[in-house]
Amino acid sequence: MSDTGGAIRIHDDRADGALRAREDGQVVGEIAYFTLPEPEPALVPVHTEVPSAHAGRGIAGALARELYAIAAREGRAVVPLCPYVAKWAERHPGEAPVPPVALVEAALAKAKEDPSAW
Repeated sequence: MSDTGGAIRIHDDRADGALRAREDGQVVGEIAYFTLPEPEPALVPVHTEVPSAHAGRGIAGALARELYAIAAREGRAVVPLCPYVAKWAERHPGEAPVPPVALVEAALAKAKEDPSAW
């Protein structure tokens, strides 16, 4: 769990496949993801959403940063299929290692075979 500096708390709900930011008990942002066990363990973010009432507060960036921090603590890669997380990773190369091509291919294959992952 992480704090963005105010009353916003970030919590990883692995069973639900979501990293959620909450403020006063209300979800104010979320990254939906799935896990990939092989060819190496990975977190695969597929969608980031912050309601417009909470836009511009850095919530999506805080979620992306925490996703990469969780992956680093767990020894996992991140394969950003979500366009927002992919752009965030490009802007923060020191925090967001580029995943191996084989891992990207495996994540794309899983997403294609299981559309519910999206």
